Amino acid sequence: MLTSTIKKFVNRLFTPPAGGPERFSREQHGIDRRNVSRHAIKVCEVLHQHGFDAYIVGGAVRDLIVGLEPKDFDVATNATPNQIRPLFRRARIIGRRFQLVHVVFGQEIIETSTFRAPASDDQETDEHGRILRDNLFGTHEQDAARRDFTLNALYYDPIKEEVLDFHKGVADLKKRVVRMIGDPATRYREDPVRMLRAVRFAAKLNATIDPATRQPIQSLAELIKNVPSSRLFDEMLKLLTCGHAMDCLQRLRSVGLHKGLLPLIDIIFEENGGRQFVELALERTDARVRSGKTVSPSFLFAALLWKLVDKRQQALAAKGEPPMQALMQAADDIIEGQTKTLAIQRRYQADMREIWFMQPRFERATPKGMWRMLDHPRFRAAVDFLQLRAEAREVDSVQAQWWMDLANADNADRTEMIDAWQRDNKGGAASNKPRRRRRPRRNPASRAPAPPAE
Repeated sequence: MLTSTIKKFVNRLFTPPAGGPERFSREQHGIDRRNVSRHAIKVCEVLHQHGFDAYIVGGAVRDLIVGLEPKDFDVATNATPNQIRPLFRRARIIGRRFQLVHVVFGQEIIETSTFRAPASDDQETDEHGRILRDNLFGTHEQDAARRDFTLNALYYDPIKEEVLDFHKGVADLKKRVVRMIGDPATRYREDPVRMLRAVRFAAKLNATIDPATRQPIQSLAELIKNVPSSRLFDEMLKLLTCGHAMDCLQRLRSVGLHKGLLPLIDIIFEENGGRQFVELALERTDARVRSGKTVSPSFLFAALLWKLVDKRQQALAAKGEPPMQALMQAADDIIEGQTKTLAIQRRYQADMREIWFMQPRFERATPKGMWRMLDHPRFRAAVDFLQLRAEAREVDSVQAQWWMDLANADNADRTEMIDAWQRDNKGGAASNKPRRRRRPRRNPASRAPAPPAE
């Protein structure tokens, strides 16, 4: 537990600036209200109507000011969770460390939190200083002081169309500097995930980390191991899907944080073609994010770990293990090694395996097998993965494109493509690989054709 003396020192660091926040008008901050979630505005309006203060806060305000599209919108208010919940038809209180309210509007959830107070003597922490329970409500100024970085301590009033800035966050945004509020080492001990967030914001905003904010990270990187693995997985996904994944990965390695997230990444980069494969995968991910498309976590982690799986499979096959059995064993070994640190959810693990296990089927498919593969729920992801492998020159690009054309075709065109393939390959192998031996049939003409050319 933190000592009383240290906590008093931390409280002094969180003293609100004299004179209150800076206020920026619409002309100064440049936020267009039309780009703000109407549901977040509705939450603020309802709270205002019932006598409470309410602001859109944090990342959404930051992104709107720099011209990015926010992924979600959060609201901060002086109303308590028990005061917020009755005001909305669909709202529920969640959270153990700090209670907040999820206000639900169809597919959109507006996370609504009560202003938080500074640390207190009876606050529950672990032996490293990480806060375990934090249901202490406070004032608007105290809430701003408890935010992690200056560029996240920004509050937007959608009714007055005004931004309130308590810690020079707008100035830091303009200078593209990620700066911690308070003593960085203390704040990292409270929540080690802040170190990952500093890296992500710097990459996302093409910013630098303030020297004082960066300095303690390398020495405190081991604290990442104390964070629940499920929370680490969520933060890792944010890093890899922020639109600047490779930059994030390089920044993580530069400060030693990757060892607590992707301990195998150094080994992957040392493999022949490993770095190139990861870079290709992350470039594709970034392109999808920037074009507003969704990203599959299963595909992402399948790509990150593929080179290790492939190497392990080859080693097992060299010992006499049948190819498919070798691939299955390799997948189990690599996933188990990774998930000791980063808890990849089981549903993602299952999808990763299916993407990997479908790769050999592309090389030995029969017409009947092609139709079965087309019905597989992971077929499209597996084809995308095949194209990634083709770009890395693991497989023939012509073959990969044929499968992509098949995936994009309608049923009539698929029938024509498969029939044409069967005619072209009837009577002989279409690749330099030996055909599988088949049991003789009475009618030789009905024999299944060879796989597509590589």
